[in-house]
Amino acid sequence: MTPKLDAIYADHVLTSLYDVLNPAGVDTDFYLSLPNPNSTILDVGCGTGLLTAAFAAGEHSVVGLDPAPAMLEIARKRQGGREVAWIEADARDFELGRSFDLVVMTGHVFQVFLSHADVSKVLSSIRRHLKPGGRLVFDSRNPLARAWERWTPEYSRRAVDHPVLGRVETWHEIENVTPTSVSFSSFTSISDRPNPLVSRSELAFRTQAEIEALLKDCGFASRQWLGSWDCSPFEAGSPEIIVIAA
Repeated sequence: MTPKLDAIYADHVLTSLYDVLNPAGVDTDFYLSLPNPNSTILDVGCGTGLLTAAFAAGEHSVVGLDPAPAMLEIARKRQGGREVAWIEADARDFELGRSFDLVVMTGHVFQVFLSHADVSKVLSSIRRHLKPGGRLVFDSRNPLARAWERWTPEYSRRAVDHPVLGRVETWHEIENVTPTSVSFSSFTSISDRPNPLVSRSELAFRTQAEIEALLKDCGFASRQWLGSWDCSPFEAGSPEIIVIAA
């Protein structure tokens, strides 16, 4: 079953803004530091392929997997995109017929899978594709840091200049907070359009203990926990839960 995609991953206007709103940063540097020389790498939920193509530029053998055709369309056209094998597939159930030294899920992709059943399917699919000694590395926002409290127009509003669309303003509004997930809307106002584009999303917020239990159940015997992109150990107040599992 094809997953339902939020508009930010499916609408061609919104996907054209993705890289402008989500440029390379300290998280990109962290992930690029992970591979050993000449590694085989799978990027699950690769999106527009910014990190994926950067891996390929490092002379690794790279596969980018994503369910969103509009995102992969950008990925294939980006500089270095021809060096990557791009696969349109659902992370919950894929079979590539090969295994990898490193599998990554970046940009909090882990949080789009709302049920424990779906997360288990994703982790099991990845586990099947890891070489002996291979690693899975991914990130999830720490619920104790309550990042959603800043997903309000007051704190989240920002403006960027797009080479085609001109001045673009974006902001978020929270719709619902439960003990396990947060629903919100993202608004994108473009200068020549009367009404903003709206994308509605829901993200799961899991504790470190919940993630550890899921990994253990899916056969990951080794689990290392970091709390930020500077590789500091995970603590209760850390903004991120960064997992290195094998």
